[in-house]
Amino acid sequence: MSRDQFTAAVGADGLHRTACPLDCPDTCSLVVEVDDGKAVRFDGDDRNPFTRGFICSKVRRYARHVYGEERLTEPLRRRGAKGSGDFESITWDEALDAVAEALKQARDRSGGESILPLSYGGSNGVLSQDTTDARLFRRLGASGLARTVCAAPSTMAANLLYGKMAGCALEDFVHSRLIIVWGANPSATGIHLVPTITEAQRNGAKLVVVDPVRTRLAARADLHLGLRPGTDLAFALALLAEIDRRGATDRSFLEQHANGADQLLEEASRWTLSEAAAISGLEEGDLQQLLDLYLATDPAVIRCGWGVERNRNGTSAVAAILALPAIAGKFGVRGGGFTMSNSGYLSTASAAQAEETPTRTVNMNRVGRVLTGAEGSPVDALFVYNCNPLVTLPHQVAVEEGLRRDDLFTVVFDQVMTDTALYADIVLPATTFLEHRDTRKSYGVLLTQQVHPVIEPVGQARSNVEVFAELIRRLDLERDGDVVDPEGLEGLLFEGHAETARQLRDSAMARLDPLPVQFADRFPATASGKIELFPAEVAGQLYAYLDESGLGTERYPLALISPATRATVSSTFGQLVKEPAGLSMHPSDAETRRLRQDQSVRVFNEFGEVVCALQVTEDVAPGVVLLPKGIWRRHTSNGWTSNALSPDSLEALSGGACFNDARVEVEAAG
Repeated sequence: MSRDQFTAAVGADGLHRTACPLDCPDTCSLVVEVDDGKAVRFDGDDRNPFTRGFICSKVRRYARHVYGEERLTEPLRRRGAKGSGDFESITWDEALDAVAEALKQARDRSGGESILPLSYGGSNGVLSQDTTDARLFRRLGASGLARTVCAAPSTMAANLLYGKMAGCALEDFVHSRLIIVWGANPSATGIHLVPTITEAQRNGAKLVVVDPVRTRLAARADLHLGLRPGTDLAFALALLAEIDRRGATDRSFLEQHANGADQLLEEASRWTLSEAAAISGLEEGDLQQLLDLYLATDPAVIRCGWGVERNRNGTSAVAAILALPAIAGKFGVRGGGFTMSNSGYLSTASAAQAEETPTRTVNMNRVGRVLTGAEGSPVDALFVYNCNPLVTLPHQVAVEEGLRRDDLFTVVFDQVMTDTALYADIVLPATTFLEHRDTRKSYGVLLTQQVHPVIEPVGQARSNVEVFAELIRRLDLERDGDVVDPEGLEGLLFEGHAETARQLRDSAMARLDPLPVQFADRFPATASGKIELFPAEVAGQLYAYLDESGLGTERYPLALISPATRATVSSTFGQLVKEPAGLSMHPSDAETRRLRQDQSVRVFNEFGEVVCALQVTEDVAPGVVLLPKGIWRRHTSNGWTSNALSPDSLEALSGGACFNDARVEVEAAG
């Protein structure tokens, strides 16, 4: 059966519509074929006009995740040493009683803040994150969690300058005549933008990619700028300064729509294209070419990605990039402006917001320090859900040391036996999005969709909403009026958005139509209603440049980056990746170190070391090495990943992660 025949048959026995909530800006509509109770085929549904009825290979093979050998199907209790993977099966009643008792004992013995919920919601909808789970932990008085491992710097920058203003719709890139993809790789993390860019190129658009890696998209760009990690700020400030030097600043637009332009341009004026080229490892002529294209072309759009923010100056770098369309006057036309995250286009309520309690907040990038007692009060009980911290958080060695503590009671609530779950005292099996109801608000496409269950839970798996509501009951924390059913929770969350709620009820999808255009029908949601190019809250700090952030040291001269790949969504699906990971290095750096292709190498710094095979390639910039994001410990020779080398230092303004500040050296292993 062809794809068209397949999707046309929706409604027939065995074919079901749902949506994909995984951490991707595209939020595909799906059609799933169910045979004898099992999901056997996945394809795209044309209801989402941006995803055009096709889906990524990760979701097309999602059955391997749902029914794979590492899928958790029953509650488990640790029997052997932590990390050994030695567990015994228990009932749900036994598991929930054990968890409830451990949480109660931790609270009674050391206070509620000795309980740390550890989660990240990238691949969840609005029902499975911050609803019944938030109620439980707030009523326990548990420590709060700053979910800063991703998007903290970029969110802060965008909100400071523009508030929660929708970006240029991804569908409207087809109208652009210049597309700048800066710090993003849609070929791996949002594939539906690629055919849109291709169509724009067929219509005559130019493509520029700014990335230390020559990605698939960069290989077909008109201009690829392979800058050093951490130098985006100097690069963007130099562009802003040169726009002003050329007399191309759009003073009329700025006078009407912006504050702080003069202060920003004064800050930028100390940078020249020559200086920016030198520090970023680029040719000055390439910077000139980019600026010439940007000033001469309309509509022009910047797709700013999250690679930019993964340094100690990430907020400043993103802010400087997002200031470019304001200074150059690129707004007010379809296909012009910028796109970062569109998650703020629709602000949902919180099912537990009224229950906010003043407790300490733990920055998740510092979990290793907290668990090992190096920072703050001790954690006696750790509840991990919706994340795999052992392989996704920085300073991996400290995280692992903390998880090994005999006096730490750890619960892991997940779909598969992750690296983190091996250290749990109790493991709880979670449902996948095929097995529970959810609602997904996209952070790319301007739509919200219901996620409908299409199969019964595999084994004894249970949903987040169900499990946390049951723990509330067992701990005698219930309150009159608690809403715990998915439909009721959805109603609470979308209070104040009557049209969205109506569309979801009628068709399971709500979208903005017509698509908004920045500064035509969408304006800044700042207090002033204007762009704040030099926000008072961070005056003197934003745009402050740190010279060393883009450069190595004498001992550790190479910048390590860990970008996403086509195989995983963060670490999700890592259990399905069979091939070992390799370290990518430019030929000039390999030659200097007398290293060769496929050689076993040791990449190391003061935090740890990783042993793996070397891949020599011109696709990474000189001075940069690459270990993929999302790999598990099994994928390297010594059981450590790139995060064993990542510092747990914090981004200067937002407290975000500084993965790309890792500086390393590489030598032959053994």
